[in-house]
Order: sequence, then C-alpha cells, then structure tokens
Amino acid sequence: MPGAIYAEGLVKTFGAVRALDGVDLDVPEGTVLGLLGPNGAGKTTAVRVLTTLLRPDSGSAVVAGIDVLKHPNEVRRSIGLSGQFAAVDEYLTGRENLQMVGQLYQMSARDAKSRAVELLERFNLSDAADRPAKTYSGGMRRRLDLAAALVVSPPVMFMDEPTTGLDPRNRQQLWSIIQELVAGGTTLLLTTQYLEEADQLAHDICVIDHGKVIARGTSDQLKARTGGERVEVVVHERDQVTTATEVLNGFGKGELSVDDHTRRITVPVTGGAKLLAEVIRELDGRGVEIDDIGLRRPTLDDVFISLTGHAAESSGQENAQPEEAAT
Repeated sequence: MPGAIYAEGLVKTFGAVRALDGVDLDVPEGTVLGLLGPNGAGKTTAVRVLTTLLRPDSGSAVVAGIDVLKHPNEVRRSIGLSGQFAAVDEYLTGRENLQMVGQLYQMSARDAKSRAVELLERFNLSDAADRPAKTYSGGMRRRLDLAAALVVSPPVMFMDEPTTGLDPRNRQQLWSIIQELVAGGTTLLLTTQYLEEADQLAHDICVIDHGKVIARGTSDQLKARTGGERVEVVVHERDQVTTATEVLNGFGKGELSVDDHTRRITVPVTGGAKLLAEVIRELDGRGVEIDDIGLRRPTLDDVFISLTGHAAESSGQENAQPEEAAT
C-alpha cells in the first residue's frame, strides 16, 4: 500500500525550466522524509504540488489516502503546512491568529481558545500572546506560524525549511516538538538546508537536484555511498597548507578538500586509527605543526557535496529560481 504521502512521475515546468522532472516519493505513515537539495532544485515546488497549491503538468499524488488532483479540498482538511515564510496576520495578536485558524477549521470558539493557549505555551510565546504579531521578532513570527500549522493536529504535515530564522535553542525546541508529533503517528515531509536537521529527524532522505530525485535512503545508507572514513587536519600556519595537502594526498582514497580560511584539509581514507598514526608521523617529519587532527565518518554534508557537486547553501541566500517564481 502507498504511504501517507505518495507521488509518482510528478512533472512541473515554468517556461523552459522543468522544476520537477518525474519525481517519485513514498512516505510511510508515522515517519519523516527529509527532502534535501540545492537552492532551486525543486523542493518547494514539490511541497506546493503535494499541498494543492500548484497543479502538476503530469503525474499523480495521494496524501492521507486522498487523490491530490481529484479532491484538493479534502486534502487541505487533512494536512498542516508551514511554508518558508511566516504567514500570520500582523494586525492580530498571537492568540487571535491561532484562534482564527482553529475557527477556520470549524473548531468551536472554546476549543480554539484552549488550543491557542496550549500552543502559545508550547512555543514559548505566552508572554507575547496579546501583542500584535507585527511587534514580533522574525523568530517569534516563525514560531507562531509553526504553531498555526499544528492547531488541528493534522495526520500529515509539510514543513518547508521550518527552522529558518530560529536560534539554536528554539531550533532544538522545534526538533523536540516534531519528534513528539511523529511519535504520536503524524507523517512529515520536511525540506531543509540544515543537514544536521535531516540527520536528527528524518527516517529516510531524498536528495533532489534539477527536479529529479538523485538519491534516497537512510542517513547511514547515503553516508555509506560516499566512502568510508575521513582524515581531517587543521594546520597551525597557513603557509603549511600546501605541504600538508601533499602529505594527505599520499594517503587519500578520494578527492581531497581544502578550506583555506580555516586551514582545514579533509580526505577520504581506509586504514582506521593505524593510518591516522602514520599521517601524524609523516606530517611531523615534514615539519607541519597541526592544531587538530581526527578520523571521522562521512557527514550528510559530504553526501550533499558528493551528489550535487557543492555544499548546501544557506536558506537566506536563495536565488530567484523557477520554484520561487511560482510563489
């Protein structure tokens, strides 16, 4: 049986650009799918199609057992959506925003008020509950928007880069809330540029680029595709980076990367701790002073670079891409 979120062959074009080029997705009930990709890869377009905000040129999708194209209104009653930008009424208070959402979902005034109080406390907004939303900071508006998406406790949630603009403490708080929701049976599709977020939350990950799913699997499975361990060295002096690079190239089993700003050199290796000792001896013999050295497993950042050719871009640097043009 298809999962709580299922898509097959989704295609969406904007002019000559194929923002989605045959995307397939299957998210089992009560799990989190992390959708990763460079800016403009098609992640937001996919979310907009699955939440009925855009109609695909071809393909099919089912959310919460409901055909997205045939019964969009029924889909909307079964989902929660938090987009990239907070969608709150600036002239209403935080409390009024949440009560309004509840009543739009046909909750009684009493239940909507009770739910608003609960969510304001959960998102640490109780002290600002009766202030107009236009007086909120960016992070507070983001939290209010996320609270609004949870007013009716929907069985399926879509979060498009939900922690953009949140400080580390509030990001951790949101992660805890997401984990509680999923433990209670909620299914979540999450797009994010924070790779540690996908590592922390997602049961499965799809990497999308140029409108196509180019890899999928668990975090561990994707990391295994990039090879084994990495030796990571930080040299003390910038003028010793070249020498250290020559040494590490002699031990490496893949493409070496150098960050000139941090004086950090990373290279895939095989051999474990024994090889690390050899690297240290060789660097010492060449007179290279090091500030730090270690052996680590691949990260999702390594996976991202391996699959797409570059690191994940920060959410605040989104370029004007076709998926943006559809806003």
